[in-house]
Amino acid sequence: MARPALVLFDDLQARRWEPFALTRPVGELLFGAEKLADRAARALGLEPVCYLTQEHLADFCEDGTPDVLGLHALPAERDLIFWCSRAVLEPGQDIAVPDGPAVYAIGEQPVGIYVPAGRRPDETFLRELDVESALGPQVQLRGRLLEWVWDLLVDAPDQMGRDLAAGAEICDLPAGVFHEGQHGVSVGQGVRIEPGVLLDTRDGPIRIGDDVEVRTGTRLAGPAALGNRSRLLGGSFERICAGPYSYLRGELVDSVILGYTNKAHEGYLGHSYVGKWVNLGALTTNSDLKNNYRPVRVWTPAGLQETGHIKIGCFLGDHVKTGIGLLLGTGTVVGAGANLYGSAMPPRYVEPFSWGEGDALVEYRLAEFLDAAARVMARRGVEPGERERRYLTSCWRKGRGG
Repeated sequence: MARPALVLFDDLQARRWEPFALTRPVGELLFGAEKLADRAARALGLEPVCYLTQEHLADFCEDGTPDVLGLHALPAERDLIFWCSRAVLEPGQDIAVPDGPAVYAIGEQPVGIYVPAGRRPDETFLRELDVESALGPQVQLRGRLLEWVWDLLVDAPDQMGRDLAAGAEICDLPAGVFHEGQHGVSVGQGVRIEPGVLLDTRDGPIRIGDDVEVRTGTRLAGPAALGNRSRLLGGSFERICAGPYSYLRGELVDSVILGYTNKAHEGYLGHSYVGKWVNLGALTTNSDLKNNYRPVRVWTPAGLQETGHIKIGCFLGDHVKTGIGLLLGTGTVVGAGANLYGSAMPPRYVEPFSWGEGDALVEYRLAEFLDAAARVMARRGVEPGERERRYLTSCWRKGRGG
């Protein structure tokens, strides 16, 4: 008997996770040291066959990611498990496949639904996680449902520590590399760590991916995870998770970087979440603490929200670019594709695909954005094809109100 197919869907709340939900399915976001999609697949023992998300992401395409499909395009001959992208399960649970329609729940909150072949769930459930629109008995699971995008950031260090704890051993390090602490350091293939580097695992383990370069003058404190082909070019890095091809320098604290991002110069990045293909000019610096030490409010499509946390930096969408010396205020949200420069601080919320200085922002024209994106991606060996251009064009149109 064929195992069910896993479909990851973004409900209305997940679609409010700007600035990232504009350009990628929520399952593609990092939580701790793992993407939400990979976390769900491992917990459920199933490989995702597709994403159900916003229509303008139909051409979303990255290596190794599921396609974005509509309900009409799902395999009719397979049993399907629809799983909310922002639901996180505790590991080690025995999750049985039901005999018929069933609802997966964490406490009283539905997070998924099992649908036999030939049937489809009520779209109200997929939008609102409405238990009344889901048929069948409840299957109780342990875990949590992430509410806002900053949950990915605030809880990242603890989650990363748990993710990296399994299999983290103290490995042999090159001569002149210092290791302090009782937690492990795992190192991939082809890694180059220069003398004079300090790996500090007093507060958690460190994982270094394949072909990573760590240069002299770097202090890396765990829990921390570096994706393949990343570079640490010198500075202080504490509790960071960086996806592949992240080139980093300066001071980074409690931050998540999805990958293919360039921060190769001095500057502070703290308590921040950064998308892919971002370039931060020299001395770009953000604030992550208000002068009055009060909790930070953050812009969302549902309005300003109280985070309840005093340490919140910035949220930078995919393809954001900043000029030298740019300053970002506490809790700033910069929409995808924005290009910011100058000495004036931008507003708390920067619309996607904006261009300019301070409040004087205009539209970043589509042709110029696509040209810049193609040039940047080519520098990392990625040549965008026609599908990639369609995807970026759809994101631009959606972001500019089209």
